[in-house]
Amino acid sequence: MDLGLAGKTAIITGGSGGIGRGLLIEFAREGLNVVSASRDQKTGEGIAEEARAMGLAGTIVAVATDVTDRKSVDAMVAVAHERFGPVDVLINNAGGVAHPAPFEDFDEEGRRWEIALNIDGVVNCCQAVAQDMLGRQQGSIVNISSNASLLGEAANGTVNYGATKGYVNSFSKALAYEWANRNVRVNTIAPGWIVPYEDDQMGPGSFWNRFGKDVIGTPTAMVESMEQGTLHNISNLPLKRLGRPEDIAYAALFFASDRSSYMTGQLVSVGGGAWMF
Repeated sequence: MDLGLAGKTAIITGGSGGIGRGLLIEFAREGLNVVSASRDQKTGEGIAEEARAMGLAGTIVAVATDVTDRKSVDAMVAVAHERFGPVDVLINNAGGVAHPAPFEDFDEEGRRWEIALNIDGVVNCCQAVAQDMLGRQQGSIVNISSNASLLGEAANGTVNYGATKGYVNSFSKALAYEWANRNVRVNTIAPGWIVPYEDDQMGPGSFWNRFGKDVIGTPTAMVESMEQGTLHNISNLPLKRLGRPEDIAYAALFFASDRSSYMTGQLVSVGGGAWMF
């Protein structure tokens, strides 16, 4: 199905992580011109080169961006204007866990880090593209939340993170209502466990490389455990397979396109049926 997105301009934050890579590649495959906004410009440039080698229709440009800093976000949007024109699509994918810990032991530094990245980063980026979208009365924002905001067990050991993603859910719904009469849509995707295909398909800032591989294992080890029937987070899933980065990208592409033009303020969990509404 042609989603009608070819030639449009998208900003995707957090492009150096596992989900981010999938978003960048699939959006470029669909023909969008994409700004990869991440602190890790090197990884973003590597993915952009990979997209070029694959002959994808869209262009990826990596821009070093700290989404917690509004000036940095504004500078990134200026690059998007210079290279591609007004922003049509914003995917707020940057986010993460500072470190897992029992809530009673969680430190203030980690708490503030999660609030800045998961909340302030989303707010900064939405405000930074507001003029482009509201001024032209068109645009789609997709905020990436987490099943940790929907399921208590999914936030076990990451309570504050789950709470910050709960803010994203509420923020998205409120903003969707406020901007609907100017034809700017805001929807939310809550991923479950999403696993890259290779152990090195994510930048050093990704949770996989900061602590994930030590806590839950490498992506390849998870595949082996799944095949052996010992992967703990698969046994209770209705859909018994690993979630992959493109699963999030496909949902985001749908929300980005006019195929979802009668949908706003919606939250969809992409997690194998772990959460059903």
